[in-house]
Amino acid sequence: MGYGYGGCGYGGGYGNTFVLIVVLFILLIIVGASFYN
Repeated sequence: MGYGYGGCGYGGGYGNTFVLIVVLFILLIIVGASFYN
């Protein structure tokens, strides 16, 4: 279980960490793009 889509993250136990890292990475890209624009 975890914060992954559908209640279970990608790859079971790795779901939580993987989704968290991806979301943080996307947020960083969005913030960086807004600064450049």
